[in-house]
Amino acid sequence: MSDFPFLSVLTVAPLVGALVVAVLPRRRPELAKQVALGWSLLVLALSVVMWVTWQTGGDRFQFRESYPWIPNWGVNFTFAADGIALVMLMLIALLVPLVILASWHDAESSKRSVPVYFALLLVLECTMIGVFAAADVFLFYVFFEIMLVPMYFLIGSYGGHQRQYAAVKFFLYSLVGGLFMLAAVIGLWVVGGKTFDWAALSEVDISTGAERWLFLGFFIAFAIKAPFFPFHTWLPDAGGAAPAGAAALLVGVLDKVGTFGLLRYCLPLFPDAAKWFAPWALALGVIGIIYAALLAIGQNDLKRLVSYTSIAHFGFIGVGIFAFTSQAATGAVLYMVNHGLATGLLFLVVGMLVARRGSALISDFGGAGKLVPLLAGVLFFAGLASLALPGTAPFISEFLVLIGTFSVNKPVAVIATLGVILAAAYVLWMVQRTTQGTLNPALTEVEGMKRDLNLREKVVVAPLVALILLLGFYPKPVTDVINPAVQATMQDIGKTDPAPSAGTPQEASR
Repeated sequence: MSDFPFLSVLTVAPLVGALVVAVLPRRRPELAKQVALGWSLLVLALSVVMWVTWQTGGDRFQFRESYPWIPNWGVNFTFAADGIALVMLMLIALLVPLVILASWHDAESSKRSVPVYFALLLVLECTMIGVFAAADVFLFYVFFEIMLVPMYFLIGSYGGHQRQYAAVKFFLYSLVGGLFMLAAVIGLWVVGGKTFDWAALSEVDISTGAERWLFLGFFIAFAIKAPFFPFHTWLPDAGGAAPAGAAALLVGVLDKVGTFGLLRYCLPLFPDAAKWFAPWALALGVIGIIYAALLAIGQNDLKRLVSYTSIAHFGFIGVGIFAFTSQAATGAVLYMVNHGLATGLLFLVVGMLVARRGSALISDFGGAGKLVPLLAGVLFFAGLASLALPGTAPFISEFLVLIGTFSVNKPVAVIATLGVILAAAYVLWMVQRTTQGTLNPALTEVEGMKRDLNLREKVVVAPLVALILLLGFYPKPVTDVINPAVQATMQDIGKTDPAPSAGTPQEASR
């Protein structure tokens, strides 16, 4: 099975499924949903086989494929996955069928074509898989740009309040970031000997000035995509306007392209520039943690609140990346996975609550747990996972980021720790105002609030709850895959972990 073209098949399969779903008659919405779900489950099954086939302790990049595309430019369809890409591909394969199930009635409420909605979800899956699997810089850039299109239509055509404004803002921000990357990609091709192959470019010696400018071009694009402060303002609008399922993919996976790009491209290809810019990147990370958390506390819109929490979480991931220790970097990659699970669950559950109430405003709730206790319980659990409660998966990743950062930069780690306290504030206050306390009399008159989680919704939340708990107590299957890629990235930038300090002889004898 190691010779099977997993990555190209995984990339193409959702696109074929999207074409099949798109041509189905509009009058057959149930058939479109069933075909889309079945196709996404097929992708999940193939991804599980790929995970089992992965050789822990083998080559850094596995499942490599390369096919000619534009020979005169040195462009190829080259795919390869390291451990970081592999865990993100598994996250995509898991979340998409759950999002399809959770979005079963979303398109119907928008009065637009149901087959097109689910076809767009499959197209989005295709582009997300492609961007994480690409091992050619030009191919990566193409997927990086193309994945804006399905998300733009998901937000602009099927979203809620101010959807067109949010979609245009999302598209323009990402497009501007893409232009910076395009300039850097062209410059890298020129100085790199007219090739776009990642492996070849990683061996190129680039002058200091050129390296810093190229790093900056990639960094700005990735900082906008992630997003990092101060490039974050598009996310609350997009997350607030997007359908809940699309928002779960936007924040759970799509935004991880930014942090993945830093690890795959900025650090290995521009190691000296990465070290030179690291203090600035760390500063942006800690500012984002505190600033976004404070803004989350003041939100009255549930979906915007969750979006702001994600900006704070991306601050933690950025700190973990630029601390340049294996613990912090492993924590950052694990954070990418765990954030996708926890925030994906939180967005989906918030979507279920909003669909029942017909409003995303926290002030329109109050005591909802008395009417929908199971849904309120899952919301509470998702909130606790989001604030990294011990026993949940995000705690492990956040702990690794903080302890890995503390060993090399104590002030940054201490300031970042304040984000943990603020996270407890915004999550618990959100839960208190929506599901606890005195019952809002208006809720008893809303028909949707009389229905707790149904079987379909239980099937959506159960795998995410189980994984969050499992990885909270036993993250080894994921860290075993991540660690070799993280160690190789640290070697690329010439960084080693600081030696443990036993203190002074007097301290050691105490």
